[in-house]
Amino acid sequence: MTGEPTAHDTANTDNTANTADIEDAEDTGAAGGDHASDGGRPHPGDRLRPGTAVTPLRAGLHLRGRRGSLTLEGSTAVPVVWGLLEEPLRTGGLAGFREGLEPGSAARVATDTLLGRLADHDFLLPVPPATPHPHPHPDPDPDPDPAVARWIDATAAHPDTAAALLATARAEVLACDPHSPPATAAVRALTAGGVPVTLTPDPDLPPDRILLTVRGAGPDRAVAAGRGGATGYVTAPGSTAQAHADAAALEARLTRLTRTARTVDPAAVPPRPRRIPGTFAALLAGAAAHRLLCAAARLPDPATEADDPRLLPGIPAVLLADARPARADHHSWLGPDRIDADRHVRLAPPTGLAEALRRIAALGEHRLGPLPAPLPGDLPQLPVPLATCTTPAGHATTPRTLTGGGPRLDLARLELFCRAAELLLGESAFIVGADPGHARGRALRRTAARRLAAAPHDRAPLDSDHWSGHPQLRHWWTTLTGRLAVPARLEVHRAAPHAHAYRAVVRRTPHEPGPGCGPGCGPGPLLGEAVEATPGDAAAFAALAAVTAVTAVRTTAAAAPGAPPPPSGGAAAPLATAGVPTAAWEDPGWTGGWLADLAGHEEALQDTLHRLYGATPTPAPPAPPAPPAAAPARDSGLAGLLRSFGFTVLHTAEEAR
Repeated sequence: MTGEPTAHDTANTDNTANTADIEDAEDTGAAGGDHASDGGRPHPGDRLRPGTAVTPLRAGLHLRGRRGSLTLEGSTAVPVVWGLLEEPLRTGGLAGFREGLEPGSAARVATDTLLGRLADHDFLLPVPPATPHPHPHPDPDPDPDPAVARWIDATAAHPDTAAALLATARAEVLACDPHSPPATAAVRALTAGGVPVTLTPDPDLPPDRILLTVRGAGPDRAVAAGRGGATGYVTAPGSTAQAHADAAALEARLTRLTRTARTVDPAAVPPRPRRIPGTFAALLAGAAAHRLLCAAARLPDPATEADDPRLLPGIPAVLLADARPARADHHSWLGPDRIDADRHVRLAPPTGLAEALRRIAALGEHRLGPLPAPLPGDLPQLPVPLATCTTPAGHATTPRTLTGGGPRLDLARLELFCRAAELLLGESAFIVGADPGHARGRALRRTAARRLAAAPHDRAPLDSDHWSGHPQLRHWWTTLTGRLAVPARLEVHRAAPHAHAYRAVVRRTPHEPGPGCGPGCGPGPLLGEAVEATPGDAAAFAALAAVTAVTAVRTTAAAAPGAPPPPSGGAAAPLATAGVPTAAWEDPGWTGGWLADLAGHEEALQDTLHRLYGATPTPAPPAPPAPPAAAPARDSGLAGLLRSFGFTVLHTAEEAR
């Protein structure tokens, strides 16, 4: 041998000898189990987890199990050894197989190496098959279903512990009509899981809702299932009170959504059947029973099994299902009533723009989200990327369609989401940002723009030589005055002597200025403004804002442009560039290079703006404090929900802090 094969080495050398050098090429999420703390050493009683599928490769193996998947490569001997090892591993005959191999031989070393890799990634069970413990129920099942043991072995990190927890569990199904399809389907599903079930009528429950509870060695857990309008749901496991609260909130929201959709287009929404169809009831009841059994056995929640990138770790997930067309998927959701301690979650701020957009998608889910999801829709993406959303009607607001743009669509979506959230919270009272730096940057720019606009213009604007060479400015200014044919003028002012902060404004030029009208005569309507650390960046963002305003008006056929939104400029640049490498050739003429340049200036700009404008008090009262982590309380509102998802919500009094 001249060297060890690497993870992707397919050299055709001596098969038996090289097998000892197997290296795992990819670990896609198999959780560690009993072997994890044992250094991956194989044991004579090891078995392959039930349900593991194996695909031989030319020089390796690909394994797929319920708890993850794994690719092993290193030698063409790997599939050969696996062919000999598979049957003993699946049937529990590993000890006899290993005894037949001479200690220290190449075959023994290769076998133990392969077993060690499987143990490292939790594909082996070091214990006998999970068997239900003696059941405390007065009428235990004398012949437990072996499928339950196989399910536990395939799923649990510690199958014996999970089996013991299920053996002591007793379930109850409550329904208004105990003979309804959902109730009977839930009883069947729980019974198939090896848990004794009691069916109890509860006339206080809505006709389409069932409540599943389990009692055992751990805390009591409950799951509710039912439907609102034409959509079915299954809540995340929680206390009985939490399950009731979540179910009521889901039914109200889904029913309202169905009514609204039927009002807009009656033909698009099928009529709601009086009772849940049998197959649909079985789907909901089975999903509810599955979640409850996993909670009772302390197994991972089924919502986490598919590695759905839309789901946010730490946020409970609710299952939504539709009968026509048939579809069911999980969604991250926090209800308005947060009773259990795990509902008082507060995620860390997103570490990058992609993570922030994932959270925006969860908060803007069209059936569950309290906020609109900014999307491009059918808006043109040239000359500037545009996104739009319509804020929902609230007790103090009416629906309002917002349209915004940015250097890129993802940045436009983030900015529009923050504006929509501020509008629903009270536009003049709150600042929303993806993280503290983003919120602070938006707040300080807004304050600086307002203060500079109100200040007397006792200083002449900067000469254009200071900013006209910026490549982003040249692009957006040419777009505005050339492609869009908008007569406009741009001015850049320094915020204060010797300060590295500048305000740029773009105004439409009057078509027919009067005789003798000089440079400052008759300013036209404001099209865009920006506050940035350099005059070129400020001019570029002001021109970009003007292009966005003009394009949005022409695209949406609005009667007349309103006041442009407060400037946010490069506040999102650190978030957009976090963890994103910038190529050496990406100068500020490229959006990526420009964002990286802005990110480098952002901290100093915020310090400057804070020093100049950060001490202004505001008369508005402070936001209510968040509830204690473990105290039952009603959600503090939209601001509390945004904070739970990791967003930063500043009261205007905090702009200076």
